[in-house]
Amino acid sequence: MTRYYDLAAAAERLSELRPMLSGLHDDRDAVAAAQRRIRELAAEVGAEQSSDDHGRAEIEREQRRMTDIVQRMERTVRQIDAWGISLRDISSGLVDFPALASGRPIWLCWKLGEDEIEYWHELDAGIAGRKPLIELE
Repeated sequence: MTRYYDLAAAAERLSELRPMLSGLHDDRDAVAAAQRRIRELAAEVGAEQSSDDHGRAEIEREQRRMTDIVQRMERTVRQIDAWGISLRDISSGLVDFPALASGRPIWLCWKLGEDEIEYWHELDAGIAGRKPLIELE
């Protein structure tokens, strides 16, 4: 069953969401950096054509670090999902809160960096269809 947010409840949830979304953004960047580092190390180990135990150990450490970060990201996404909030984009921290307007389902739309929830859109519109709350019928 869908949980619907009113504007006050969605706004209250932002205090928890902001650091979570910021952390997801940072973690996404950290995973990308770890992947680059693993590729660099693998190329170095491969170029030496020897048993470079140090290089292999460093690759394993980077892989474990990356796994830990991904697991943390998964826990965060599961929590956001458990709240009934739809995470749309990690890069921008875009989320949608299910809401009702005059009995019809809509999304309250917010992204990291915005002070408060000021936009909404129809279920099928996406961010391109964002409208100011003042226009909500």
